[in-house]
Amino acid sequence: MIFIKLVTEHPWLSLFLLLILLVALVWASGMVRYIRNDRVAVVEKLWSATGSIKDGFIAMSGEAGFQPDVLRGGLHFFFPFQYRLHVGSLVTIPQGRIGYVFARDGRPLGADQALASNPANADFQDTRAFLMAGGQKGPQRRVLREGAYAINLAQFVVVTRDNTFAMALDAADAQLLAQMAEIIESRDGFEPVVIKDADDLMGVVTVHDGPGLPSGEIIAPTVGADPDDPDTFHNSFQDPEKFLAAGGCKGRQLQVLVEGAYYINRLFATVERIPKTVVEVGQVGVVVSYTGAAGVDTSGEAYRHGELVETGRRGVWSEPLLPGKYAFNAYAGRITMVPTTNFILKWEAQAIGSHKFDENLAEVSLITKDAFEPTLPVSVVVHIDYRKAPLVIQRFGDIKRLVEQTLDPMVSAYFKNIGQTRTLIELLQDRSEIQQLSSQDMKAKFQVYNLELQEVLIGTPRPNAAGDDQIERILTQLRQRQIADEQVGTYERQKLAAQKERELREAEAQAQQQTAITESELSIQVQQNEGRASLARAEQQAEQTRTLAKAEGDQMRYLGEGEAKKVIALAAAEAERVTKVGLAQATAIESQVAASGGPRYQLARQVAERFAEALETSGVDVVPKVQIAGGGGDAGGSGGVLQALVTMLLAERLDIPVSTGKPATPQSAEEPSQT
Repeated sequence: MIFIKLVTEHPWLSLFLLLILLVALVWASGMVRYIRNDRVAVVEKLWSATGSIKDGFIAMSGEAGFQPDVLRGGLHFFFPFQYRLHVGSLVTIPQGRIGYVFARDGRPLGADQALASNPANADFQDTRAFLMAGGQKGPQRRVLREGAYAINLAQFVVVTRDNTFAMALDAADAQLLAQMAEIIESRDGFEPVVIKDADDLMGVVTVHDGPGLPSGEIIAPTVGADPDDPDTFHNSFQDPEKFLAAGGCKGRQLQVLVEGAYYINRLFATVERIPKTVVEVGQVGVVVSYTGAAGVDTSGEAYRHGELVETGRRGVWSEPLLPGKYAFNAYAGRITMVPTTNFILKWEAQAIGSHKFDENLAEVSLITKDAFEPTLPVSVVVHIDYRKAPLVIQRFGDIKRLVEQTLDPMVSAYFKNIGQTRTLIELLQDRSEIQQLSSQDMKAKFQVYNLELQEVLIGTPRPNAAGDDQIERILTQLRQRQIADEQVGTYERQKLAAQKERELREAEAQAQQQTAITESELSIQVQQNEGRASLARAEQQAEQTRTLAKAEGDQMRYLGEGEAKKVIALAAAEAERVTKVGLAQATAIESQVAASGGPRYQLARQVAERFAEALETSGVDVVPKVQIAGGGGDAGGSGGVLQALVTMLLAERLDIPVSTGKPATPQSAEEPSQT
């Protein structure tokens, strides 16, 4: 009643309720559906005018059944009560993982197929295109890499490590998918094949799909490895379709995988990791290939022990592998290591070389000329030219077989022959000669087997059986003989030593007397040398004195001559000067005399002036202390005081002694003397 009353009073409410009812009917009939953007819907058609599917699982022509096209996010409108939507999540493959695809519809697999082929233009997100291009049902060769995919899960099932993306149909289908996931997991198929540098490994690939190997082949040849041919380059088995298109076959492959990451379908191919082949320094690797085409023999006409072929052919390769690291497929051939350095073969039971080629060798048993049966340890130093290593392997298979089947009989026979020609003592004493002779003889024998003999070393013969002391007795006799010989030599040397000692004593006595003689002779020589030295010094001093005296005389002479020449030159110059001065004065006096009244007057004047100058410069008293008389005249005569004064002045000037003619008058006692 209340509801009817509300509808009657509010007409708009009836319209709203009618609209809700209409929407519910539309939604229930399936006319409108909303799909989230992170989801995908598979459309199932419930009925159709064209009827049901006649062939296959997906309705390609609008029949009733699962439709090939999926619906993505948004609103979608349908005819009511005709369609059903199966909404699921997008297929997501995590980073670094692989997803495997299983198709429910498509062409059936061929008799030789293990996986379904994938057309070149096929896309798992386009079911219609996949089926129209001829896609096959079953597990697919192509895998899914990282990313999100909108895939029709009614047609395809995607198996990953963490999830299986599928629309469940029945229990048998789920069981099949679980088995496939277990197989993939056992092959580590959900992750790429990763080969690391540090592991020194490589991957040997075994393909499980495609045609079988031809008859007589044990390993599939390399195909589609040329990146310049995009139609066949399968990128290291990551594209199965191109691998098969290039002619690849199932089975173990000759091509190997080296360092890197490879996204390989493990249902198509599995990978086995094996170590790389390392050829150490001092070795070469001779390759015996089990696969490849037949090659041309390169060993030459003179070699009749097998054929050598070029690299890559079936057989023994003529070129060995030099020291290094190789990604050689061990299933495709065998590599025999041959030492290129010198190695020693020891015919001695208790000694084994580092290469262990001689671990089955023992001492050579001999029978000597005198019927002894010792054993002889022998060592042989051998070298193999690396270029001849393939010849050795082709002929003998390996080095150990060469040693045991060829070298052992040859060396043993040679030394047996040597032993029969010598006695045991000769065998012991002639060891160096036998060793040198055997080295020369056996070099040619070793060259026949492409070997180079470096040296033969022989040990000491030993008893053939325990407790046999014959060799020891022979050695004891030799030692006693040697001791006797040494004693004889010792006695002879002692005799010689005694004689030498006597000679030594005589020499010592003579040496003692010789000392005094030598000292006296040396003393005489010393005195003679000292006398000659004194004489030489005296003669040297006398010669030095003479030389100095002569030098001083020459110096004085030269100085006197120089001084005389100097005096003469000065006197001549002075005389010339005086002459010129006198002439000048005479001329001047003559003029003065003429001007002053005559020569007599002038003479008296000049004499008076000169007399005054002389008195002034000479310091002579005006009144003389000593009276000097003239030559016999009195004081008033012409030889008076004036004459005496002039005479004394001239004598003083010219430094000439003056004679007075009579003794000077003594001074008075009262007058003081003056010097």
